[in-house]
Amino acid sequence: MNPERVAQLREQMLARLASRTEKSRAMLEQARRVMPAGVPSSFQDQPPHPIYVSHGKGSQVWDVDDNQYTDFHNGFGVMVMGHANPTIVEAISRAAGRGTHFAAPGECAIRVATELSRRFRLPKVRFANSGTEATLDAIRLGRAFSGKDGVVKIEGSYHGHHDTVMVSVAPDPQKMGPRSSPNRVSYSAGIPQAHIDLVTVVPYNDPDALEAALQANPGVGTMIMEPVMLNIGVVPPKPGYLEAVREITARHGVVLIFDEVKTGATIAAGGVVERFGVVPDLVALAKATGGGTPIGAVLGTEEIMAQITSKKVTQVGTFNGNPLTMAAADATLTKVLDAKAYARLEEAGKRMLAGCQDICDRYGLPAYAVGMSAKGCVMFASQPVVDYRSYTEYFDDDLNYLAWLYHMNHGVFMTPGGDEQWTLSIAHTDEELDHYIAVFEQFAADVTSTGRA
Repeated sequence: MNPERVAQLREQMLARLASRTEKSRAMLEQARRVMPAGVPSSFQDQPPHPIYVSHGKGSQVWDVDDNQYTDFHNGFGVMVMGHANPTIVEAISRAAGRGTHFAAPGECAIRVATELSRRFRLPKVRFANSGTEATLDAIRLGRAFSGKDGVVKIEGSYHGHHDTVMVSVAPDPQKMGPRSSPNRVSYSAGIPQAHIDLVTVVPYNDPDALEAALQANPGVGTMIMEPVMLNIGVVPPKPGYLEAVREITARHGVVLIFDEVKTGATIAAGGVVERFGVVPDLVALAKATGGGTPIGAVLGTEEIMAQITSKKVTQVGTFNGNPLTMAAADATLTKVLDAKAYARLEEAGKRMLAGCQDICDRYGLPAYAVGMSAKGCVMFASQPVVDYRSYTEYFDDDLNYLAWLYHMNHGVFMTPGGDEQWTLSIAHTDEELDHYIAVFEQFAADVTSTGRA
């Protein structure tokens, strides 16, 4: 790609998006007076400025400037059921009419736990309120069960914002160290060095590196991983990789946690556990599981979860099992995301991948389409990305950001940033999927053209 052409298109598209979202810009200035960067969460701080959303319905969202978009962002992968799904809205409304909070157990939580246990093939479930809480609880359970403080994580993976996992999330390539023994790189100030020192980092898709790391670090008792890496686009596991991880960790007595916050309820009813048939010791869930409400959940084996029953491990939370969240999750899991819904997501995902791959091939883009079911993306990489290091070597952030601008300027709401992917919903029509593909083709045609923007 011609860098000057890409830069020219970027400036044109940035100016167009800024001019279409002037109320968002004004709202940002107001918000900055009371919120750092003017947003509730730092990932929302993206150029030209955050896009403030007013409402959504089905596959559509509207911003405060009244621009209408088809939503492929879907709240970082939460809204696979579509916005304001009537079944879920009715369930939440009915629950709200009976009381929004009790900090006491309710019958609905039993149904949700039973369904999650069935889907993910693990017998016991405890609720939390976010993916961060779910992975925090899972690691605490793993440490208690193994009797070891050390944790191994995958280089380039994000598991929430508690101290243990804020290590080597997006490390600078200059600081990563050797692939055989990656450095521990803090993701934020304010994390004690003692926490960082307890983490061992290994590359994804490399069982030999995991074996070597566990042999060299006998103080490691817990491993947490995204079984499909979704923090750097979409990076699937190589054939046999997850099975090898399961065997290696079991042999070393290491508790294996699958972080299925993004994959759970999106790539299959039972996430990676169902799609790949590998069952870890613990699963952390959130996002789509709650039908658009804040939720977290930890699923585990009888032995590990018995530590909660015996009070060896404390797992608490005022809002755990909140009636509004449980009502939404119950409706989502037992009424909305049924077999027909997952068949549709699978079909839609294949349509998106085929359409985008065809465009990559026809226009000679240094990119490829990859994904499964509701999750997918175009990886702007000249070579296949198999782990974080190959991502930093091959991924083209400039092309990816330009593609985001094209979609935002043509009625397609997409996740900001180069490390994310689209999430499809059951509300998307074939026509809306084809519109996404058509916008991507316009981007491809413009970026490969030798004419002026």
